[in-house]
Amino acid sequence: MDLQLPRVNGLHAIRAIRHAQPDARIIVLTMYQGDEDIYRALQAGAAGYLLKDTVPEDLVRVIREVHAGQRAIPPDVAAVLALRARQPSLTLRELQVLELLATGKRNKEIAADLGISSDTARAHIKSIFVKFNVHDRTAALAEALRRGIIHIG
Repeated sequence: MDLQLPRVNGLHAIRAIRHAQPDARIIVLTMYQGDEDIYRALQAGAAGYLLKDTVPEDLVRVIREVHAGQRAIPPDVAAVLALRARQPSLTLRELQVLELLATGKRNKEIAADLGISSDTARAHIKSIFVKFNVHDRTAALAEALRRGIIHIG
């Protein structure tokens, strides 16, 4: 399963497949290497996660492991997940604010879209900066893109 499909989000597809067939064994094969991409795919029910540049021998090994009922996470992917576990998580509201920031909206527009005050929107943005250890919107968006929290396009 790829995470980016033409008509449906790969995460939604994983959830739908697992809902219809709970014992389905799904391996994600994607270009997305952000920690949030990996985490969300595994949470959705994927049993393995590989990057598209994986060598064929590793792909075959992972397919066999998942077929045998194991979870197959290569060491490089596991390291990314371990790093994610040590970083502060964004709240649902901060994720909403970040998505609106990615569309170029200003604090007033974010506040209006979310039904909150401009001061509250500004507080959420500052919290995102602290959690990402950045000082401006551009750096926050770059970090969110790098980690796979948001995607453009």
